[in-house]
Amino acid sequence: EFFRELLENAERSLNDMFVRTYGMLYMQNSEVFQDLFTELKRYYTGGNVNLEEMLNDFWARLLERMFQLINPQYHFSEDYLECVSKYTDQLKPFGDVPRKLKVQVTRAFIAARTFVQGLTVGREVANRVSKVSPTPGCIRALMKMLYCPYCRGLPTVKPCNNYCLNVMKGCLANQADLDTEWNLFIDAMLLVAERLEGPFNIESVMDPIDVKISEAIMNMQENSMQVSAKIFQGCGQPKPAPALRSSRSVPENFNTRFRPYNPEERPTTAAGTSLDRLVTDIKEKLKLSKKFWSTLPYTICKDERVTAGPSVEEDCWNGHTKARYLPEIMNDGLTNQINNPEVDVDITRPDTFIRQQIMALRVMTNKLKNAYNGNDVNFQDTSDETSGSGSGSGCTDDICPTEFDFITTEAPPVDSDRREVEASATQPGWSLQTLLVIFISLVLQRQWR
Repeated sequence: EFFRELLENAERSLNDMFVRTYGMLYMQNSEVFQDLFTELKRYYTGGNVNLEEMLNDFWARLLERMFQLINPQYHFSEDYLECVSKYTDQLKPFGDVPRKLKVQVTRAFIAARTFVQGLTVGREVANRVSKVSPTPGCIRALMKMLYCPYCRGLPTVKPCNNYCLNVMKGCLANQADLDTEWNLFIDAMLLVAERLEGPFNIESVMDPIDVKISEAIMNMQENSMQVSAKIFQGCGQPKPAPALRSSRSVPENFNTRFRPYNPEERPTTAAGTSLDRLVTDIKEKLKLSKKFWSTLPYTICKDERVTAGPSVEEDCWNGHTKARYLPEIMNDGLTNQINNPEVDVDITRPDTFIRQQIMALRVMTNKLKNAYNGNDVNFQDTSDETSGSGSGSGCTDDICPTEFDFITTEAPPVDSDRREVEASATQPGWSLQTLLVIFISLVLQRQWR
């Protein structure tokens, strides 16, 4: 929301300022600037846009329009104007503004787009993993932990903390294997967040873009005679315009010096906050989510509604009676559950769906690292199902193609969650989400009794 509003504000600011500075002259050529913002928005939302080529095209089009305005005594054909646009880089009619702006815009938009895409991937991975069905062995172990005390006449005795940990580590063995790739993903997100706070952050680039473009226009005005002479030399002498037009001179307001907004006149900050505050808040949340999957059993088992707690080791349910739980606590992950005393875990059959989510995180982490280094990254374009070419892929051949095998790295269609729920409803067993809800409700039932 913040980035979208930022782009809208920048476009509105440029339009307001150019209307009052250049008047009708700007309004007759406003589509050049509108197209610039349209393409920036399309890039940001994952479109197949090459930022460098798009910016080059903007300056070439602007040169064509301005060249006609400063030489109204001539008639220019389409071919002649195409020749004019080829001189954009050679003559530098807009000074150094296009080069600087290209660096700033590409770096800022690469970082912003990749960061938001990373947030989407993290959310979708967590959402999908929460719907993975538990194994029959997990369900049996959970039922034993919650219900067997009743059979032994111990309805008020809660499970031992370590007992609960072994049950949950067995139940969440595959989920714990996400942890390594998840932590690398979070670290990469924090790196890109640094780019959002640095000199190329999208707010500091887009806020003054109207002033920078106007500065470029003024450079062109001041060097118009030299630029025209060199273009005439390279493209040939143009044909005179009809008599009606030849008497026309450069519009007076074209030579008006640009007056930027005063600070108090500027549009309000997008989304009611600043980028610095927004990024600081998100960074704190990202840091808290590190090691989420490996600490999930501890998070569940430390809840006093679930277990007796680590301080009560003698008067808790150990799976057989009211006594200390003696077996050692298993380490995290699937391979470490081979000797789990509470849950039968087949370590030879990793959950395929969770392995896909691990790959989705790996692909996104690679994109984030490239974005941190200023390299553009490929995203699937929802309009034509092709990858964005971008300003330098930064991907290796053996990594980037895998993104098309794991669509979880992309923002899903609006109704994808509904389809996922419907699909999971047709599968046997319960999802982890449902299991945890039932788990808590059973604990509350225990307290009520």
